[in-house]
Amino acid sequence: MPSVTQLKIGKHMTGIVGLKEALEEVAGKVRNPSDEQIVGLMMEKLSSKNYIPSTETELYESVLLREYKKFMGESIPELPLENVEVKVLGSGCPNCDRLEQELMMVIGQMGIDADLVHVRDIKEISRYGVMGVPALVINRKVKAVGTVPSRADLKAFLKEAEKSIYISLNSHT
Repeated sequence: MPSVTQLKIGKHMTGIVGLKEALEEVAGKVRNPSDEQIVGLMMEKLSSKNYIPSTETELYESVLLREYKKFMGESIPELPLENVEVKVLGSGCPNCDRLEQELMMVIGQMGIDADLVHVRDIKEISRYGVMGVPALVINRKVKAVGTVPSRADLKAFLKEAEKSIYISLNSHT
């Protein structure tokens, strides 16, 4: 069964079916491919398993090219955040699931614009350098490891993150 990977496409988190398998296949298929070859092969592999709106093709192509380059170990600068990005790191233990549920509740209560992703892949979790789960990452910064923070702490983390996004977006305009 192909994996599903959450990617930010524009302003929305989108599940891409078979991304990991497509990355591995394309990486093993062509030596030193051009960006156009990478994009063409990735779109060919993924368009049969995923709905890609014709109006968004260019956006998908740029995201898939970035993912391929990251997969190949190239240093890719992070894109600026447009809304609060929240990640729960953990393979699915009860505390990991509880942290995800608490975050859903707090985000809903606060009414903030946030993307919440539960990262269960061990390789991706290891990229954050955490030595315990659950771990909480907000706006690319580790906020808690090995514990489920209180609702008050979660609200404080999210308010701080929302404020930093607001300041960042307004300083670029």
